[in-house]
Amino acid sequence: MKKMLFIVNPCAGMRRVNRYMVEILDIFNRAGYEVVTYITAKSGDCAQIARERAAQVDLVVCAGGDGTFNEMITGVLDSGAQVAVGYIPSGSTNDFASSLHLPTNVIKAAKAIVEGTPHPLDVGRFGNRYFSYVASFGAFTRASYATPQSIKNALGHMAYLLEGIQELSQLKNVHVCIETESQRIEGDYLFGAVSNSTSVGGILTLDPKQVDMSDGMFELLLVRMPKDLGELRECIVALQKQKYNCSVITFVTASKLKIAADPKMVWTLDGEREDGHAQVTAENLHHAIRLMK
Repeated sequence: MKKMLFIVNPCAGMRRVNRYMVEILDIFNRAGYEVVTYITAKSGDCAQIARERAAQVDLVVCAGGDGTFNEMITGVLDSGAQVAVGYIPSGSTNDFASSLHLPTNVIKAAKAIVEGTPHPLDVGRFGNRYFSYVASFGAFTRASYATPQSIKNALGHMAYLLEGIQELSQLKNVHVCIETESQRIEGDYLFGAVSNSTSVGGILTLDPKQVDMSDGMFELLLVRMPKDLGELRECIVALQKQKYNCSVITFVTASKLKIAADPKMVWTLDGEREDGHAQVTAENLHHAIRLMK
């Protein structure tokens, strides 16, 4: 019998998975899996469990938000196990799941895992940490890790929007210097994201035609502070139309980026806080994981 490691974050989102645990486990069992289930109690549990047990099973599955998925792939990659993974998205925003068109219904997501096939996907490495879909700085990035879980559970995606509105009065440029394989970019920016996703923070959506999550490349989006209302309108229209050839926006692709910035500038990796770095490298790990879908 095949073995599955199933890691559940019981506090994610609206706690939907908790209500359907019997049905989910029944789906896994009927598909021929002997399931070992772990319920996380605190941050870091998912990564530790995956790190310790991934090599002993045929499939590792997590249920939770993007932060839980981040921990799962961290543990799997640290373990060195060449094991496929599955994801039941049940967080507040689920950017990664949206980009992959994974079912938002937890029962359908469970069925998609056991009925699907493994698809290779890229993973980002940021310094010593991994990220599945985004490393970002600047405007609104604080909202994802600063909003209390209880508020996320109650308001869902709206919680991020409300927290983002509160940050408007604190908007300011940050100076960064980024070197890719082919160019050097330096300037003052309001927001920046190194991403492998079509959805960032549930607020910004990139053109799906320009994002391939398994091509070995990141999308780098930088937005500088508009000088006047004309530039602000230009920026808003460009983001809405997903056409990034405007004076306020820099949009390039790269597989590896060397970034220099104020070490006090906080980053966000897949919705979780990452302390600042004077210098850090973001590298695309091509086909680092295989996701069942």
